[in-house]
Amino acid sequence: MKKLITCLFVFLAGLQLSARAGDLDSLKQKLQITQDSLKGPIYIEIANGYLQKNDTISSRRWKYLNQLDALNYTMLALHVYSNYEDTLGLRTCYDNLSKIYRLQRRYVQAKWFILQSNSISRQKKDVPNIITSLIELSAIKGDMEDYKLGMRDLNEALTLSIKSKDPKNESAVQVGYAGLYRQMKEFTKASQAIKRHEEIDDSIHKAELDRLAGINAQDSVRIKRDSIKIKKKDSAIAKKKVYTSRSKKSSKPGSTKRIASL
Repeated sequence: MKKLITCLFVFLAGLQLSARAGDLDSLKQKLQITQDSLKGPIYIEIANGYLQKNDTISSRRWKYLNQLDALNYTMLALHVYSNYEDTLGLRTCYDNLSKIYRLQRRYVQAKWFILQSNSISRQKKDVPNIITSLIELSAIKGDMEDYKLGMRDLNEALTLSIKSKDPKNESAVQVGYAGLYRQMKEFTKASQAIKRHEEIDDSIHKAELDRLAGINAQDSVRIKRDSIKIKKKDSAIAKKKVYTSRSKKSSKPGSTKRIASL
């Protein structure tokens, strides 16, 4: 039975890899008919495809080859976005490059690229992406054992998330704290950070349920109000029909008398 289940998992994994390979082939074909100025997003999509493949395989050699392919296509996208001064496209490339170099444990390069991403977000005053890049920067510094500097980045990210009333990113910051504390072997603090993360997620979930309940209540009130309006309208129409019918009946004898008098 276990052997059968294992074979099934291998078969399904093979199907997924085959589907992804097909997607990559179709994207590469799409490049042939796309203007150079519009190729950036396709390059990024192909790079992401290789990174997704990278997550599903165990062979170090194939992982490395997928990372190289992702790196090459991201560099092609970077070239396109640089030519057209597309800062958002450049930021996407920097995020990808940081991820790839971190996978390869080339932390100096990973840190440099995430700093470029962070710089663009600061220029645009894009607080959510500032927070995201700070969390990633902290993780890379943790890999480099620069724990003090990594903690500083998380503290800034936490301050920004609280100031901007962004509980989702506040929750993500707590996950970042947990990861950094684990690297520091401070497991109690890591557990406390995870607990705060779960509490924030629970409050987000409750707030969403309350919001939906409020919408449902408003809908119920609206439906009831509309129903009353419809009933009143129907009642008015019914009364009008009765009045019209009575008027017609009362008008008939009068007309007969007028004809008789003639």
